[in-house]
Amino acid sequence: MKTSNCTRREFLRNSITATSALVLGASPLLSARAVVSKRTAVDQVPLGQTGIKISRLGMGTGSSSGQVQFDLGREGFNSLVKYAYDQGITYFDCSQTYRTFEWIGGAIKGLPREKLFIQSKIPGQPEKVLEAIDHHRKVFDTDYVDTMLIHCMIKDGWTEQWKRIMDGFDEAKSKGWIRSKGVSCHSLPALKGATATPWAQVHLVRVNPQGRRIDGPEESVWNDKVHDVAPVVAELKAMKAKGRGIIGMKIIGNGEFVNAEDREKSIRFAMSMPELDSVVIGFKNRDEIDEAIKRMNAALA
Repeated sequence: MKTSNCTRREFLRNSITATSALVLGASPLLSARAVVSKRTAVDQVPLGQTGIKISRLGMGTGSSSGQVQFDLGREGFNSLVKYAYDQGITYFDCSQTYRTFEWIGGAIKGLPREKLFIQSKIPGQPEKVLEAIDHHRKVFDTDYVDTMLIHCMIKDGWTEQWKRIMDGFDEAKSKGWIRSKGVSCHSLPALKGATATPWAQVHLVRVNPQGRRIDGPEESVWNDKVHDVAPVVAELKAMKAKGRGIIGMKIIGNGEFVNAEDREKSIRFAMSMPELDSVVIGFKNRDEIDEAIKRMNAALA
């Protein structure tokens, strides 16, 4: 009898322990799976193989060369940047050519710099490349820029013509002034050259399924033609295979997607592409930020 009671107690104790272990062990596992499966617009995601993380959604500051954001006024612009950050957006896309360029330092003042991803662009071929990059650091009031891009390449063979600039970027990177380097393109020939060069770490690529304002065969900065997105997607796949960081732009067709259906179609297309690490959209008000986050979250669910 004693042996029987002991055995029964042990059986009950072991059963309870096993059940508790199962419940306690399963719960974190289920939670982990839930966390992994739930992706959002403001996730911090790896930017290719740069070792840098970036929010999946970024705020552009250069709609119509920055005129759209500039029209908000400095206080309104600063408020919109802060609002974007409060929603989880940590990536802000800038350029020396944007009217908002001189405002960036003030807009990000007070935000934790280590949590931000600042991407900027240098146009043309400055005589003193390091001075040009240092100018960005001074304007932004920061020790470094996360990614510096050669801006708006349109010509085939641009890598030969811009070699001096590329070397300057390399020197800036060795100094810690920039964390990564790359290029934005405005034609398919230039985009193919960007894919081919081992120099590029990050690509800013125009892409949407409607083919509006995306890279085509013409070596032209802007055109009104609608292009097939397939050649662009092919380059994205080739870039991804090389470990590049890839950011999609013109997701809203340079602001031309005024119909909600077009915005939904484009965002769902972008979120279905494993090649894109992040996308950047130029916002002019809080509602646009809220809408983009909502549409991206739904597409990622």
